Amino acid sequence: MNLKPLKDRVVVKYSDEPEKSAGGLYIPDTAKEKPQRGEIVAVGSGKITDDGKVQPMEVKIGDVVLFEKYSGSKINIDDTEYLIIKEDDILGIVEK
Repeated sequence: MNLKPLKDRVVVKYSDEPEKSAGGLYIPDTAKEKPQRGEIVAVGSGKITDDGKVQPMEVKIGDVVLFEKYSGSKINIDDTEYLIIKEDDILGIVEK
């Protein structure tokens, strides 16, 4: 993938993790109202502050992050769905 996000935006690849209930039933995505999970595949240069300096990104390529379900813009590249979101829309980094 050759996509470089601008400024404080990141490109996230969705993680497809089917979820099961305690009884073994799969829960569809439409029934979930929790944050989504994905892996960062590209990052921008950083946010430009009011004094013109570039603030470095807190996330990096390879980080697994949580973000709101309806944030960002979806794109398809090579039959893979990605999401372009601002760094501010990321709720947290999942540590291993």
